[in-house]
Amino acid sequence: MQDIKEILSKSFKQAIIALFDQEIDAFEIQPTRKEFEGDYTLVVFPLLRLLKSNPQELATKIGTYVCDHTAEVKDFNVVKGFLNLSLSDSYFKNLMQDIHQTPDFGRHQNNGKVVMVEYSSPNTNKPLHLGHIRNNLLGYAVAEILKASGSKVYKTQIINDRGIHICKSMVAWRKFGNGETPESSGQKGDHLVGKYYVLFDQKYREQKQELQQQGLSEEEASKEAPIFKEAQKMLLQWEASDKETVALWETMNSWVYSGFSQTYDRLGVDFDQLYYESDTYLLGKEVVQEGLDKGIFFTKEDGSVWIDLTPDGLDEKIVLRSDGTAVYMTQDIGTAIQRVKDYQDITGMVYTVGNEQDYHFKVLFLILSKLGYDWSKDLYHLSYGMVDLPSGKMKSREGTVVDADDLMQDMHNTAKNISEELGKIEDFTDAQKEDLFDVIGLGALKYHILKVDPRKRILFDPQESVDFQGNTGPFIQYTYARIQSILRKNTNDLQGVQIDSSISFEGIEKELIKNLNQFPETIALAANQYSPALVANYTYQLVKTFNSFYQQLSILGEEDEGKKVFRLILAHNTAEVIEDAMALLGIRVPQRM
Repeated sequence: MQDIKEILSKSFKQAIIALFDQEIDAFEIQPTRKEFEGDYTLVVFPLLRLLKSNPQELATKIGTYVCDHTAEVKDFNVVKGFLNLSLSDSYFKNLMQDIHQTPDFGRHQNNGKVVMVEYSSPNTNKPLHLGHIRNNLLGYAVAEILKASGSKVYKTQIINDRGIHICKSMVAWRKFGNGETPESSGQKGDHLVGKYYVLFDQKYREQKQELQQQGLSEEEASKEAPIFKEAQKMLLQWEASDKETVALWETMNSWVYSGFSQTYDRLGVDFDQLYYESDTYLLGKEVVQEGLDKGIFFTKEDGSVWIDLTPDGLDEKIVLRSDGTAVYMTQDIGTAIQRVKDYQDITGMVYTVGNEQDYHFKVLFLILSKLGYDWSKDLYHLSYGMVDLPSGKMKSREGTVVDADDLMQDMHNTAKNISEELGKIEDFTDAQKEDLFDVIGLGALKYHILKVDPRKRILFDPQESVDFQGNTGPFIQYTYARIQSILRKNTNDLQGVQIDSSISFEGIEKELIKNLNQFPETIALAANQYSPALVANYTYQLVKTFNSFYQQLSILGEEDEGKKVFRLILAHNTAEVIEDAMALLGIRVPQRM
């Protein structure tokens, strides 16, 4: 069906030509506020200057014309310069029929865009934590929303598998590990390696303290601590391709990758392409040389290479150290260029990275632009706020992070306790119960994080997220399960059924149809703004409206067969939209709760 706003805009345009012999193309149309009668509202005030009329008179004239000439409009009222239009029952019938018969309702046709979305990008010296969870959930959801909006999407990450921080775990394991492996310890590989990263920091602090007691300054002690020197030496050995060092690096990284894979599987995220810093850290050096030749970069007296961005309101930025080694910026320049070479159909890239890197990405995109890469204008930094806990910030080196695996299991256990208290799953098998607890627990975690605008900081409260009331994942899941319970009791075949043209609609039914009809627009808006929060909060509003519908009107108990079938169709399509919307957020919905 043609969008109602387009229909109304065309009708308003015709009304103004007929009434005032003037042509206006743009109109401010919005859903009518709930306290007023009507479905859509024309804001008249922007038209007053052009049409030289008072609000009440102008709105009444337009309303009368539109009512007389537009089949979709049955009535109108005017409130202080706002023209509220009530749509006809036939419009709602046709709209609902269209929704019911549209495969993959809400999803858009191919729009020709091809977007690479980068997310996760962890270090291989520790397991994933709560901060990584927000990153992964945001990146995955944005990728799925972009797909639903009609884009082709590649999901990727760059794994930070080299550097001094990786060598710290390696040194600690070699010194104190006694050959411990994931198999011998019973630990996931990423947890085991993370344990040695924390142990390194403990030993490092002890050695610094000893050196300071011997008279060294804090800065001197930091540089002279033996264990730190060992890590520096190991990094040089790795860069020189020392066989023993590389073999240890490969072994410990393989442990971590196995652990990451298990975490990603449980979290429900995936990737199409992996990039590794060990492969990409030298990328960009050739580009820097080309930029030097073109005068885009300049060399300082110590041999380091920089770019002057002060004319652009930024500052000078180093792109190559004096010893010729690359910095993160060099690597990111090279990696971006490599990705466009690898995937030549890309029309844009999204980097899911915390807001502490806002400046880095401003600089990166600007440098790529100055290097002449036209596609740099289509790069986007999906910047997000940190996740805090009631206990405060997390610190990896001190081992005070909230581990992603532990958090997911805690959410599972919390869901289990609440579900068992409610006592509605006695007939579930043990396997069904375990799956349900994961669906509820992880749904609660994901929804609690994704319902918040990405730019905002989050205070994550696990107990609050599993509440079965309010704007939570379990509340939405429970409503979906309730609808499935209703549909299981239905004996009518809803596939391909035609809605009875003679039935009249209740206000709450129209409200629910309007909510359903907003799904395609919500997907498009969420894709445009890179904001899963728009999909999450749309779903909550839809569920609230359905629950009002369910409380006000009987479905299976309705005696009028035409109305009963229509309400079953309405319930069925509401469930489908809930399931599709939650899937965009990476959240499963249960058939029973």
